Amino acid sequence: MAEYAGGKKMKNIKLFGCALSAAALLLTGCSQTSPAGSDTSSSTPAPESSAEPAAETLNQIIYGSTTELSGDLGNAWWTNNASDKLLRSLIDDYDVVVSNQTGEFVENASVCEGIETEENEDGTKTFTVKIKQGLKFNNGDPIDASNYVAYALVQYSPAVLADGAKVSTATLYGSDTYQSGETKELSGVRLIDDYTYSIRVNADYVPYYFEKTYASLRPLSLKMYSDADLTVKDDGNGAYLEGGELTKEGVDASRFLYDGRISAGPYTLAEFDQAALTAVLKINENYAGNFEGVKPSVETIIIKKANQETMLDELKTGSVDFLSALTDGNQVDSALDMVEAGGFKTVSYERNGYGKLMFQCDFGPTQFKAVRHAVAYLLDRNDFANTFCAGYGSVVDGPYGLAMWMYQDAKAELAEKLETYAYSLEDAIAELEADGWVLNEKGEPYESGIRYKEVTPEEAGTYQHNVTLADGRILMPLIIEWSSSEGNSVSELLAVMLANGDQTAQAGMKINQNVMSFSDLLNYMYRDASQGEQYGVPTYCMYNLATNFTAAYDQSFNWVTKESNPEEYEMGYNTNFTDDELLNQLSMDMVYSVESGDDEKYLQLWVDFIDEWNDYLPEVPLYSNVYYDVMNDKIQNLECNSLFDFDQAVVYATVE
Repeated sequence: MAEYAGGKKMKNIKLFGCALSAAALLLTGCSQTSPAGSDTSSSTPAPESSAEPAAETLNQIIYGSTTELSGDLGNAWWTNNASDKLLRSLIDDYDVVVSNQTGEFVENASVCEGIETEENEDGTKTFTVKIKQGLKFNNGDPIDASNYVAYALVQYSPAVLADGAKVSTATLYGSDTYQSGETKELSGVRLIDDYTYSIRVNADYVPYYFEKTYASLRPLSLKMYSDADLTVKDDGNGAYLEGGELTKEGVDASRFLYDGRISAGPYTLAEFDQAALTAVLKINENYAGNFEGVKPSVETIIIKKANQETMLDELKTGSVDFLSALTDGNQVDSALDMVEAGGFKTVSYERNGYGKLMFQCDFGPTQFKAVRHAVAYLLDRNDFANTFCAGYGSVVDGPYGLAMWMYQDAKAELAEKLETYAYSLEDAIAELEADGWVLNEKGEPYESGIRYKEVTPEEAGTYQHNVTLADGRILMPLIIEWSSSEGNSVSELLAVMLANGDQTAQAGMKINQNVMSFSDLLNYMYRDASQGEQYGVPTYCMYNLATNFTAAYDQSFNWVTKESNPEEYEMGYNTNFTDDELLNQLSMDMVYSVESGDDEKYLQLWVDFIDEWNDYLPEVPLYSNVYYDVMNDKIQNLECNSLFDFDQAVVYATVE
């Protein structure tokens, strides 16, 4: 367990950069953006290949995703499943700062003429950005600095907050009074002239290791948010909206606007089938190019759901052309056999993420660290990783992936510090007994069956399996409700090796598997009552998911506590609902006490963070692996890696 002292004073905090948010993508099993249960879709079904060879090769790529498009095209202020993120990134990528093929943050030369920084006397820092002239949205409307400022005015607006979005006001100067409605101006964002804007960052969040991302906004058309003629103004006190009112209803409608959606990226949304959840994208003729000036040549991209069990067959038949990030070792072997037979090829790269069992730590048995430790001891993670990854991955002991430079540099130190939770029924039982799981359902000494623990009313909460004895004592049974997504090979393996394993029963634990769609899983995990009252009630203690990290490994706000960061905690930034103050502090200091470029200090704080996380154990890491993209060999020059996804790499691709 990490020993740590010091650190910055913690307030409500959140990085406000749009597409550069370090929030991790949620996955199931091991797919690039979700568990096997998050679909992708299109308004027209993807064409099946005919028995006769096609007269010509269509200039299109059919992207098969194991995650389902939700239909919500709003930014990641609400939810962020991988397929939704893929679609959004393909139609909107005019961010001022982007990450390149190696994960380095660079100015987007197609939209940005330069960024200047100024340190203010009060400790705040201002970033002034010059936008290039001549940019256009997909519908031909001109883009200028007011469209970039409009993004911030919408993001921090009371209307977005009222629509259930999670947008903290900590880092951006003046955003708190703007979001609350106290001021009409957003004083930390200035519209200086037609092609210049500035952003002012609060002093508590300077320095920042990923500082360049502070300057980044992306353009937004206000036409999608209101029938009123909204415009951006600045009279000297900050930017504001004029000409009408931005409403919750307008914001919500923009999230589900498909026909005529106004965007600025390499592709434009041509069709969206809400029933089939399939998207058809066409080249945006008004696109100025990516950060290197490259424009796409693949005319059409179709995003559709690929069933995890049959997706390689779909690739063989031409129902899909591209499958991203295969993780199941047996599927990788089959894909390599397909390559050897001809007509297909693969690209492989180490993952910048990991598969996991995620706990929610504020109710039920998993609120107790001993139970989380016991679950880890009861699963033979090495056997699990070997079985699932089949040689294409290995166990990790914290929230990191094999591709990370931090892991590569600190591998030896982590090996000395971290608990590996090697498979041991004896250690699991010892943890449980020491924590008080020593009773049966009658409150008598435990002998066999399910273990119980006497708990306080606060610990008991409303957990459905609690027992109240005649003498008033409350007993909590060691029953863990587990949410898993349908059609998920990781879930199936976990059921065999953990939930239904003899060792779990011998430890006095019961794990109930509850299979559901990935959308339902996310709603329960986010406790999103806006999607239904049932989702707002804590129900499941454990989920199997996966996380991939962006180029900015920024864990701040992911571990906020109710005591130190009540606003962000209530908004749901910490989906594990942890109460570890040290973990929270380390996650903040890892980025907010480190100057950009000070890799040595960042690395040491990263190791301390991983060490503390490993002890608290809000999740059981299952594996990190080598990803395999497999595709029809008509596709050329499409080379993704763990820091350069399909949406970024496809602009370099051709179909031959």
